[in-house]
Amino acid sequence: MSDARELDLVVFGATGFTGRLTAEYLARHAPTGLRWALAGRNPDKLDAVRQHLRGIDPAHGDLALVHADVDDPASLRAVAERTRVVITTVGPYLTHGEPLVAACAEAGTDYVDLTGEPEFVDRMWLAHHATAEASGARIVHACGFDSVPHDLGVLYTVQQLRAEGPVTVRGVVRASGMFSGGTFHSAMTAMSRAKQMREASGARRRAEPRPEGRRARAVTGKPHRDGRLGFWLLPLPTIDPLVVARSAAARDDYGPDFRYSHYAGTKSLPYAVGGAVGVSALAASAQVGPVRRLLLSRVKQGQGPDERRRERSWFTVDLVGEGDGRSIHTRVSGGDPGYGETAKMLAESALCLLFDDNPATSGQVTTAQAMGENLTARLQAAGIRFEVVGQGGE
Repeated sequence: MSDARELDLVVFGATGFTGRLTAEYLARHAPTGLRWALAGRNPDKLDAVRQHLRGIDPAHGDLALVHADVDDPASLRAVAERTRVVITTVGPYLTHGEPLVAACAEAGTDYVDLTGEPEFVDRMWLAHHATAEASGARIVHACGFDSVPHDLGVLYTVQQLRAEGPVTVRGVVRASGMFSGGTFHSAMTAMSRAKQMREASGARRRAEPRPEGRRARAVTGKPHRDGRLGFWLLPLPTIDPLVVARSAAARDDYGPDFRYSHYAGTKSLPYAVGGAVGVSALAASAQVGPVRRLLLSRVKQGQGPDERRRERSWFTVDLVGEGDGRSIHTRVSGGDPGYGETAKMLAESALCLLFDDNPATSGQVTTAQAMGENLTARLQAAGIRFEVVGQGGE
């Protein structure tokens, strides 16, 4: 993309909880000379964020403030046409996300978000993938804890295993942290739309080409105890396995026949049972309109855990890859998964699209497909660990 555009990067939603953290990360770590701006619909709140960033670095006192409103498509088109990359933290994405995706696809502008909503991702592929392919835009969803550690962790595992035949990988996530109001609203919205999610998924499967001569798929496992990892495993129906499977379909180095299964891990059976019951109860509540609205009214968007709580939070994603009679155990780990590390992943994804020598891609693409090893290296340099824990077999 031409450097003739006025801006390199715009953070849309900078006045929200995660958007503000992302702006803070950029204020501390963005390269000198980055031309970036804050975007949103409330100029006073934007200015307050800019003044906060000025306290981190006085140079940020002159950051541009850009009007952008999800209910004003013209304002979103203007943002997309001014910049090379847009970061958006404005969710739930099913409710608020499509106008900005459409604007970026039309303008040839790279786009990154934090969505964990499978229906939204599938609907955006159906509606805007072809336009983005033609314009050269890279539309990269799920650039936070959903789904960077899992997507890049599986890529790292496959590359360490170096199998030539079929490969299976299981991922096991464990975390300590709290969600923000925006995350809760997005999750409840997604869980309330099971039928629509199936319809969007089916429409995409019928329309999306499959890799020739290869297979790549996510498979649902069963609850069990993993003797190698020492955890009780519960299948985790998140967007992560879908993202991993799409990366595997796009990249030949995942082998001729790739399967991925995705779990939450706990140390004891009672915790596993309790977690399953809690998720089931929340999903059931999401189906009942009055109950869902009551729960959403109790949790405000734009709020999240304080800094002390975030400093105590952590995550691990253990991955076991098997192929050619060998196995490997890798791990991706870091601090606060939902906010501190998510802001880091989102910002570094945008910087990677801007500055790194990535594969030539366009349209809706995954982090492993669009940035792969370059983004992994950035995250390692920023303190997120990718490591080999053990190996077995030949």
